[in-house]
This record gives sequence, C-alpha cells and structure tokens, in this order.
Amino acid sequence: MNSGDTAFMLVATAMVMFMTPGLALFYGGMVRSKNVLSVMMQSFFCLGIVSIIWVLYGYSLAFGPDIGGFIGGLQYLGLNNVTTGIGPYSKTIPHLLFCAFQLMFAVITPALITGAYAERMKFSAFVLFTIIWTTLVYLPVCHWVWGGGWIGKMGALDFAGGTVIHINSGAAALVAALVLGKRKGWQKESMHPNNLPMTILGAGILWFGWFGFNAGSALSAGPVAVLALITTQVATGAGAISWVLAEWKIQGKPTTLGAASGAIAGLVAITPACGFVGPLPAVLIGLAAGAICYGAVLCKAKIGYDDALDVVGVHGVGGLWGALATGLFASTALNPGGANGLFYGHPQQLAIQAIAAVSVIAYSIVLTFIILKVIDALVGLRVDTEEEVQGLDVIEHQEVGYSF
Repeated sequence: MNSGDTAFMLVATAMVMFMTPGLALFYGGMVRSKNVLSVMMQSFFCLGIVSIIWVLYGYSLAFGPDIGGFIGGLQYLGLNNVTTGIGPYSKTIPHLLFCAFQLMFAVITPALITGAYAERMKFSAFVLFTIIWTTLVYLPVCHWVWGGGWIGKMGALDFAGGTVIHINSGAAALVAALVLGKRKGWQKESMHPNNLPMTILGAGILWFGWFGFNAGSALSAGPVAVLALITTQVATGAGAISWVLAEWKIQGKPTTLGAASGAIAGLVAITPACGFVGPLPAVLIGLAAGAICYGAVLCKAKIGYDDALDVVGVHGVGGLWGALATGLFASTALNPGGANGLFYGHPQQLAIQAIAAVSVIAYSIVLTFIILKVIDALVGLRVDTEEEVQGLDVIEHQEVGYSF
C-alpha cells in the first residue's frame, strides 16, 4: 500500500463527490425560479439514494467477480470483504477507498439525467426511477466496462466514464424527454434561466471536481494522473472557446451560458480519452466537442423533443464523440496500459469504441423506456398541468427558492 496514492485518492474522491452539488447549482440556475429547488433537490438527493444502493448491493454487482461478462457476483453484498486492505482493482490503495471513489461516479450519473425531465417529473417518480435505473442500467454497464465485463474484455477504452456515465445518461435522457413529453408552453413562452451566476458557479465546481474525476481514475499519483489532469484542462478550455465562437457566429452574441455549456462539453468529451491522449489531441477533441454539442443543442428544437437542460446534446453527443475520439488519438507511448488508436496504426480500436458505444446506447434506451413505463403505471411520471404552471418547488416541496 502506498500512502501517497492513498492520500491522492482520498482527495480525488472528495472532489468527485463535490461535483454533484456543483451539478445541482449548474442545473438550478438554468431552470425557471419556480422550479429551482426541485431540480437542485433531485441532484442532491442522489447522494443519499445511490450511497445506500452502493453499500447494500451496488458495488457488488458492478465490481464483484464477473458472471458471464454481464454482471458482478454477490461476494461484496453489504460491502462484505471490502476492507482497508488491498483489493483486486489497485495494488497501492485500500479496497474500500476504490469502492468509495467509484460510488461518487455512480451518484452523479442518474443526477445528470434529471436535466432532461426538469420542471415536470413528480418527486416520487424521480426516486423510483433513480433506484431502478441505477440498479438495472448503471450497475451492469459499469461492470461491462470497468468491472471485468464483456466491453472491457473486448478492449474498449474508457478512462474515466465517457461510456459508463455520459453516453449512458445521455441515452436515458433522450428517452425520458420523449416519454414525459414537452413542458407546458415550450417554444411558446419564455423559459429563460433564473440565475446564470449560479450556473457559472456550478460549472466552475464541476470543472474543479473533474480533475478528481479524470486524474483520480489513474488510481495513483503518477504520470498517467498528470497526463489526465492537463488533457482535462486544455480540452475544457477549447470546448468553451469553440462553443462561444459557434454561437457568436450563428446567434450574433457570445453568452456566459454558452461558455459554461462549452466547458462542460469539453469535459465530457475528454473524459474517456484523458489518460490515453496527449495535450494537442486533447485540444482538438475539445474544439470539436464545443462545436458538435452546440450543433446538437440547436437540432433539439428542429427535431421537437424537450430536453430541458440539454443532457442529450452535451452528455450524450459529447460522450459519443469522446469515445470515438479515443479510438482515433489513443497512444501507448503515453499510456502503455491503453491501446493505439487509428492515427497510431490501430484502426480496429475505433471499431471497438463504436461497438461499445452503440451497445450501451441501445441497452440504456430499451431499459430506460421500460422503467419509465412501469413507474408511470405505478405512481405516474408527471405532475398535472395546473401543478406544472404553479411550479414544482411549492407543489412537491412546499418551499420557494427566492423570497423577495
């Protein structure tokens, strides 16, 4: 066991935990003032729900000994046999610390999806959806990629969660937006953000926490963590620049929301690649991500689905681009534990990345649709029209975000 690696991973774990409250601020600033608390509550409450799932059975199903490439075994139920000694996933940090680090990834993934159905889902439906989706979708996909499952065995690269978290949540977000339907008055009345300074603060917290997210995924304070940190920084800056330039060209004005959204797009896209590519490819990945995700958000209105906070355009599309870009730019000269991509003489890696991404998209779409339909039959998914007009803060929580 290495005390330096352990200290590094303790800090990285806390940073990733901080990302979920950061997401609450990011999302909370973008909705209307009558729904600010309901949206923030959904992100914050995921910290409680998923933590309990993780202890009871989540970690075991995600990282227990592989069963048929699909799911983990039951050896770690209740965190039995998960101790402060060395575990199977790192030779230098306690097994329990690896478990805690991965918990924070599990927490933020269903929280990301809440942005798609913001301002219209019942809180009871949200709770059921988070429990069931985490169990039936997140845990198997996590095992496929990181826990010894079939995607990892196939050789797909996902350093810090492009497929497990962003593609997975983006696909689910698309289904949620379609099943719940559009918000009342969408594209007919103003739905401007209520507090952009809050959103900028949330984006800054996410950017900060993402260093723990990406560099921490090296599981040691070594050269690969350093590589992941610098590629994360430059890709994020590039994403913010390219999104702002694109909207400046198309809409005539550069916006703070665009800068924040572009930064998140850059973060999402570099996540699967950060420990496998160099700084210059990271800049290219970020530049492309900002422009691609901005275009995807513009298409939302044309296609006609109401993804309230652009989860599909930023996380789904950005995660897909990042996964494919990993298959282009990955280099074993930078990380011998990875693989060479297309531009380094291994075109098969791009095909492997595509198969992994498409498989997760298909699985997430089908399971999410079934889960939402079951919950709708049990408790109903959506508040009624009058309650939606009044706002979910008062209807669902008997609170208001601002008192003037």
